[in-house]
Amino acid sequence: MRRHLVPALLALGLLAAAPAAAHADTTFSVKGAPAPGPAKYDKVFVTRIGPAGARKVLVLVPGTNGGAGDFTLVGRDIVKRVPGLQVWAMDRREQALEDTSVFEQALAGTKTPQQALDYYLGWIADPKIQPHYQPLDKANFAFMDDWGLKVQIADLRRVIAAARRGGRTVILGGHSLGGSVTVAYASWDFDGRPGYKDIAGMVCIDGGLLGSFDHAGLARTKQRIAALKTQGPWLDLLGLGLPWATGAFAELGGLAALKDPTGPSVGQAFPLLPSEFKPSIPATNRGLLGYALDDSTSPAALALIHVRAGHLGANGDWVDGEVSPIERVARLFAQEPANAVDWYYPTRLNIDVDAANSATRNAETTALGLRVFDRRGVNVPLYAFQTSLTHGGVLRGARAFIRGSRIPRRRSVLVDASATTSHLDPLTAAPATNAFLKTVVPFLKSIR
Repeated sequence: MRRHLVPALLALGLLAAAPAAAHADTTFSVKGAPAPGPAKYDKVFVTRIGPAGARKVLVLVPGTNGGAGDFTLVGRDIVKRVPGLQVWAMDRREQALEDTSVFEQALAGTKTPQQALDYYLGWIADPKIQPHYQPLDKANFAFMDDWGLKVQIADLRRVIAAARRGGRTVILGGHSLGGSVTVAYASWDFDGRPGYKDIAGMVCIDGGLLGSFDHAGLARTKQRIAALKTQGPWLDLLGLGLPWATGAFAELGGLAALKDPTGPSVGQAFPLLPSEFKPSIPATNRGLLGYALDDSTSPAALALIHVRAGHLGANGDWVDGEVSPIERVARLFAQEPANAVDWYYPTRLNIDVDAANSATRNAETTALGLRVFDRRGVNVPLYAFQTSLTHGGVLRGARAFIRGSRIPRRRSVLVDASATTSHLDPLTAAPATNAFLKTVVPFLKSIR
């Protein structure tokens, strides 16, 4: 009896000593708020990272064209360093529109990166490829013209309510536009109850209001909304007339770099890949990914996707350097079921966030029904991290928000990493070189 008991106790001890390995990420749905369009879309998706018994939850909202997968890597790094914390990475409701079946097969090893390229994009240049991805018809989704900030805030409130169950403490944060949504939520008037009463702190990762990003004015806002009727509801970040291709290209690049990093690039010769993403020499899969995203070679107009990862070597392979190893960049973009890019991202959300820039009642917020009325009462600590993207706008906005609120200054943290990081680096940098990780961990630990 005793001989059998010792190994059993040792096994239990090993399990207890390795809690991180025992908690796999899980993705689940939360019933969303009623919104324009079919009721079947009234749900959002959350990826939960961290220990099941956590008493604090950091809810993170992705930015423009972003998905919950943006937070997978850094979320795991955070929960390892902050005891008793879960990270909930939120996907927006339109993620339900994506067909990621072949990506899932490729990640499982039953399809090759070339087969994934053919399925999602190759058929456009070669109609003989069958079967292939069937893009959605924008005419059937005109209701998404109204999937703006009100829908995002209403859905987010449902997620926060789920995170608060059982008396858990919730900290709200986001990357880029997700940081703007964070401070908009804290300022929101929910029929007399301000949003900041639902949360214990805010984490703005290169985002915010009060000048962090654009402010269009009422006339321009109305023009942008009217343009949706002809342009369609979805943001076309690459300007190809194929809004969903942004997500497909990003995941294909990550997939090829992850599965066959040093093999000849499967995307370099593809005619639909814009020429500005193609180096002048034959590249490897990871070489092409790095060249397309690194701030030294990626188009300046696409700073939203920039990292500081190193440089392309003379042999066409990638040479790591700076803060984000290319393998982590590939892992960020090559993941399912929670991927890192929102294929059918609603342009209306950006329009509304720009209109809410002042975080107060004005002609724009009144016209659009945006209830950012309660900024002056916000009294929870604020963390703000700034990269090179906004040329100082994020911290200017954070300081203005603090001045116009009751946010405790001594418990708030403002970090300027603009000299060393680009917009995606807080999400992709290695732990040893991630200035965001190093500074947000003490902030999260300070919130009781």
